[in-house]
Amino acid sequence: MTDRPGAEAPSPCHGDAGTARPRAGAPVVALAGAPNVGKSTLFNTCTGARRDTGNWPGTSVAVGRGTWQLPGIEAEVIDLPGAYSLDPVSPDEALTRSLLHDGPAESRPTCVVVVLDATALPRSLYLLAQLRELPLRAVAALTMTDVARRRGVTIGVTELSTTTGIPAVAVDPRRRDGADTLAGVVAHTLDCPAPPPRPVALPGAGAAPSNGTTPSIGTTSANGTDPLTAADERFAWIDAVVAASVRRDTDGPGRPTRSDRIDRVTTSPVLGPLVFLAIMWAVFQITTTVAQPLQEWLGALLAGPMTDAAGWLLARVGLADGMVGRFVLEGLLAGVGMLLTFVPVMTVMFVLLAVLEDSGYMARAAVVTDRMMRALGLPGRAFLPLIVGFGCNVPGVVATRVLPDARHRLLTTLLVPFTSCSARLAVYVLVASVFFPHSTASVVFVLYVLSIVFVVVVGLLLRRTLLRAFPAEPLVLDLPPYHLPVPRLVTRVAWSRVRGFLSTASGIIVATVAVVWLLQAVPASAVGATTSEGTRAAGVEGSVFAAAAQVAAPVFGPAGFGDWHATSALMTGFVAKEAVISSWSQTYAAQQDGGTGTAGAIGPDHLAPAVSADFVASSRGHPDAAAWAFLVFLLAYTPCVATLAAQRREIGLRWTAFGVGLQLALAWTVAVVVFQIGSRL
Repeated sequence: MTDRPGAEAPSPCHGDAGTARPRAGAPVVALAGAPNVGKSTLFNTCTGARRDTGNWPGTSVAVGRGTWQLPGIEAEVIDLPGAYSLDPVSPDEALTRSLLHDGPAESRPTCVVVVLDATALPRSLYLLAQLRELPLRAVAALTMTDVARRRGVTIGVTELSTTTGIPAVAVDPRRRDGADTLAGVVAHTLDCPAPPPRPVALPGAGAAPSNGTTPSIGTTSANGTDPLTAADERFAWIDAVVAASVRRDTDGPGRPTRSDRIDRVTTSPVLGPLVFLAIMWAVFQITTTVAQPLQEWLGALLAGPMTDAAGWLLARVGLADGMVGRFVLEGLLAGVGMLLTFVPVMTVMFVLLAVLEDSGYMARAAVVTDRMMRALGLPGRAFLPLIVGFGCNVPGVVATRVLPDARHRLLTTLLVPFTSCSARLAVYVLVASVFFPHSTASVVFVLYVLSIVFVVVVGLLLRRTLLRAFPAEPLVLDLPPYHLPVPRLVTRVAWSRVRGFLSTASGIIVATVAVVWLLQAVPASAVGATTSEGTRAAGVEGSVFAAAAQVAAPVFGPAGFGDWHATSALMTGFVAKEAVISSWSQTYAAQQDGGTGTAGAIGPDHLAPAVSADFVASSRGHPDAAAWAFLVFLLAYTPCVATLAAQRREIGLRWTAFGVGLQLALAWTVAVVVFQIGSRL
């Protein structure tokens, strides 16, 4: 027996795997398998795509597409949602079934690569048993062989291929071992005819039909047998495959694995939540400690040499005193530039979270938090999209499709915006560093804990009022074994998220900065009309931008930040939460100009006292309480427009509008309570 990555079994047909035959279109190869078997990691390895992967179900709800360069041929590869079988119990499994079974034959994939987990082979084989009943080309990709070997289990790849009737390859997608061999076997399989469907030998029934029709999966068998009898036959086939291909070093259950021993602590009802909180506190502590010097250096570089260089260059081309020059200095450098100083913060955070994901801990965090949520009456599986939402609310909303019940999806979609996405992190760090410079990490940690509190409280409120009578549903989640994180995967995942942050800064943030700058350039009255050179006679305080913010500012007076600078930042934050920083930066930069035409980017050393002074004034001498109220409001109020668009697609306009109203009301109420109590303490 052999299970080394790259080992393959003899193919059922013979020929030159590297010979490409003319085809009307590129062949389509689908990756199918249960959640957490390494399917999306294999997709990224084969295609070079930058698709996010994670150690929990729900990260592959949508179908991913990429190009796979096989020997002699280029194929389109699709990453199907995780599915334990073709009997759908959730929308993502229904999508997998529709693509592999329900659709017309011409729309099905040319070949299916079924990813099998060597540590739980019987469970992975049920999907393969159903696929083998269909007239599909298939290849088995065996993952986790190294973990299985440490547990005393060896999978014979040759025996696995012989008993299943399809070629099998052992791969380690995390380290790219066996990927080239898999590509060759898939190319070879594409040149072979589809194998005959596996006959379902049921007691007292005839053989499966051989007329080319597709057997029915999940309702009745091809010969009219009920689903339970068909399932029994599949389990018998699985037992035969396991008996022929699996060798155990011991006949007993074996000693507890390292993962089992660690899980006694990390998933404990008492110690598990404490470990989770301690780990997240350490993440924030490391993030702020490591990133702060880099952030300060970037801020000084931006406010000094970069601003001077940009001003000199603009003067050389005669644009320094015009609208273009002011936009570059007050808009792009002041707004976008300040936001970019938080790239080190985001990078360190994303690297640490990627380490936790690749190590396997995040799945344990899901178990721990699920237990707490279900104790409060919330559905178990619904917490998985919420975990995704802590990275970004948009995929968190999309991930609600893994939930089988429409009411679960509705409730979870309304709760996702209360999870504190990474875009808010930069604002948290800025405000906390201004008002609580010696405990920035602890403040950020408290805000993330408050985010969970909001989810719990709002979830209970909705379940006991508008959304009653939820069906009970336990959390079903495969816990992957603990791994030493692979630097290549950690780097790729972290860079993918940093790139998303930079993409936002280069896209929607630039547009927001341009709009804000234009509004600041337009006077609110004829007295503040701009000159032909683009200077503002009345300053930014007399602009349309300031006037609009001043109208809304009194609403936040009871919360201690009824100043137009804070209000305008929150208004732009509706577009994207990162825009709060860019709005503040370019507003204070324009005020620093005073109409002299010498504006430019301002560093954190100049921004911090300006923000602090306004909070002191608006809070009547209680800036710390006002800062906490501002942070709480930022945490709970409406998400970015991209999240609202995703919500509208999933639950409709009426429920999305309800969610916006609920968030605004809750955010304002809690902010007022925080300030009123804090100012008295």
